[in-house]
Amino acid sequence: MAKQIALFNHKGGVGKTTTTFNLGWMLAEKGKKVIIADCDPQCNLTGMVLGFKDAEDFNSMYSSDGVTNIRDGLAPAFESRPTLIEPVDCQSIDGQPNMHLIPGHIGLAEYEVTLGIAQGLSGSLLTLQNLPGALYYLLSKTAEKYDADFILVDMSPSLGPINQNLLTTSDYFIVPMFPGYFSAMATVSLTSILPIWVSWAKHCKKLDLLKNAIYPFPDKRPQFLGTIIQNFRVMEGNPTASFRQWIEEIKEGVQTKLIPVLDENEMLLLDELYQKASLIGSGVTQLPLFFDEIASQPILQLSDFNSLIACSQEHQAPVFNLTDVQLKTTGIALDKQKESMNHFRSLFSDGAERIIILTENA
Repeated sequence: MAKQIALFNHKGGVGKTTTTFNLGWMLAEKGKKVIIADCDPQCNLTGMVLGFKDAEDFNSMYSSDGVTNIRDGLAPAFESRPTLIEPVDCQSIDGQPNMHLIPGHIGLAEYEVTLGIAQGLSGSLLTLQNLPGALYYLLSKTAEKYDADFILVDMSPSLGPINQNLLTTSDYFIVPMFPGYFSAMATVSLTSILPIWVSWAKHCKKLDLLKNAIYPFPDKRPQFLGTIIQNFRVMEGNPTASFRQWIEEIKEGVQTKLIPVLDENEMLLLDELYQKASLIGSGVTQLPLFFDEIASQPILQLSDFNSLIACSQEHQAPVFNLTDVQLKTTGIALDKQKESMNHFRSLFSDGAERIIILTENA
């Protein structure tokens, strides 16, 4: 069964989409079968992966036969059609046969209100009993179709019902961060949001109405894999002073505020898994750190991609897998870009290995 990993932060601009694509590609490069799911109505992941330029590109895909996107996949449940949810016909990804895309749809936002009502009244309205389990059912059936090992879920920056559902029905979650004031604040706000969501899901799992639904609400408790801190400037190989200050503040907030709350709500993995994952790329065999220090260490810490991100988006390729022709430079500039590209390859490789270790017992 595929391991579903939600990439969630209700703060926007933290790199969820680029992380989903690059990390998914690296997992696929390591032999894992990966589905990346665009669950953000803005559809940035779909546009980036497929190279779409405007609405006509999206409309062409939406008008094709079959279930081609997440909204069409959910339609039987949300529009009370007399047919069962069927797996999405995923989009293949050029250059990476082990990875597929569940395209997004701007109309997914139309289901937000209906899902919110269903989740608020899930214990009393028979007509809405199939909605809380529909998202998980669609993703899991699509994963079965493609024999996927991982589903990486790119989520919108919101605290709406769809995100509540996606996170609480995932096996794991990652919190991408940008080192700045708003991400530091988001870390604190998660300490109040996540317990409410977990409590809601715990209640849903006990309801016979949802257990006996056509699309049963799954018995899941998402486990924290870690944070990803990214998109900061560096000087002489290290974050600049202002970014370094925010990075340390975020790490402290995760360690002293978020980790204790996750522990109270049974959202943490075994200590030894965090310990084992932390050794990847560290150059040592044992880290003499307390558990909360280890669990609060980022899975990935990535500086600004600079010009590599533009090339990546233009050619629908990860930042670590661009060719000399795609980089469009020569001489010393090309050498520097390739050095940077290889650096990111190493970082994403370590991050993927950490995820594989953290999820190995599932």
